[in-house]
Amino acid sequence: MERKAAVSDAELEILEVLWSAEGALNAGEIRARLGEDKSKRWERTTVLTLIQRLLKKKAISQEKREVYYYAPCIRREEYVKEETRQFVDKFFKGSSRNLAAALVNSEALSKEDIDELRNYFNENC
Repeated sequence: MERKAAVSDAELEILEVLWSAEGALNAGEIRARLGEDKSKRWERTTVLTLIQRLLKKKAISQEKREVYYYAPCIRREEYVKEETRQFVDKFFKGSSRNLAAALVNSEALSKEDIDELRNYFNENC
């Protein structure tokens, strides 16, 4: 994946809505889906600003119909893979082993988590 400009947490929420949609959505539909989470109020202008930022970053595309419709330019899996790689590069000098060691040493992983990961690696590697 070509390195794109960093996506903010708010922009990521819009991407998550678009990734979960069956097809392209217009700004009103995006705002309605964001509004399903009652803990946060999304103003129309905020949503439009975030959409414009995502367009500028080429993270989403727009198509003119009766109104503009928006779709993600990358799949969620590609985005997560790239963000994970950058995280490991930045904080663990590119070493997944260092990441795993940090998780174990921080007690972020339970014995069950470690067993589950071991089984995953044994089955998939």
